[in-house]
Amino acid sequence: MRSFTDFAVVDWSGQAVARPKGFAVAHASTGTRAPVLLRPAGGWSRPSILDWIERLATAKANILIGLDLSPALPFVDRGAYFPGWSRSPSDAHQLWHMVDRYAEGDDHLAASSFIADSEVGRHFRQLNNCGDRFGIGKGRLRMCEHGQAAMGLSPQSCFNLVGAAQVGKSSLTGMRVLTRLRGKVPMWPFDPVPAEGPVLVEIYTTIAARAAGLRKGLSKVRDPVALDKVLAALSSEAHQPLQRYDDHSTDAILTTAWLRTAAVNPSLWAPPGLTPAIARTEGWTFGVT
Repeated sequence: MRSFTDFAVVDWSGQAVARPKGFAVAHASTGTRAPVLLRPAGGWSRPSILDWIERLATAKANILIGLDLSPALPFVDRGAYFPGWSRSPSDAHQLWHMVDRYAEGDDHLAASSFIADSEVGRHFRQLNNCGDRFGIGKGRLRMCEHGQAAMGLSPQSCFNLVGAAQVGKSSLTGMRVLTRLRGKVPMWPFDPVPAEGPVLVEIYTTIAARAAGLRKGLSKVRDPVALDKVLAALSSEAHQPLQRYDDHSTDAILTTAWLRTAAVNPSLWAPPGLTPAIARTEGWTFGVT
């Protein structure tokens, strides 16, 4: 297990615009100082986050970065991402490449053209259009998402693109960034953790909220007093006052504080349910046991 000196969390957004309002990035170093928000002029975009991570890679920064997105689609339950389709990718790296190739004409590293494909669209629930291969109920889940449910959380299917809680758009746009980072910055557990340089992990902000003592149904923090309370529960000092206490900013700060404490736990790097096949196809949410 590697030791890191810096930690960051990117609260992601799948919105197909230049600078999604849902983006927030927080950073912290080892110790107890509260994480701080990083705010580039004009706000974050997917290309600017990609550039930031690439610069960290060039500098060989000793940083663990949590991405609040699902880096792969369900595979294990049906033996394929897109069952019955001969062009279905066989692993996550191929999936990332496929999404990026289909959406290469989309601005802002969006992924609208991927889900617009007639065969791909059969597997997704879209507004006023539920694909015939979407399935029933909530839709298909990855194995780590079943693990999230066993922890009392409420995971959503990456094949669902409808509603405020949907995670599919973030997942697909994240894959476009991940395919550009391949060979530059490893994503655990798809890639081995190197001895130096940045490492990416998938995070789920509600896991951090539970670790900080927030009970089910109250996982969002929207005021300074509440934020300092959850930071204290994660052995962090009080935060610097924010201009605005929105869910994205506080999620990023809280989850960065949690990631700093969780990264030193060896069991989180080797969860019992994580097999080589799952690591290759679906990945794993850091913190799911």
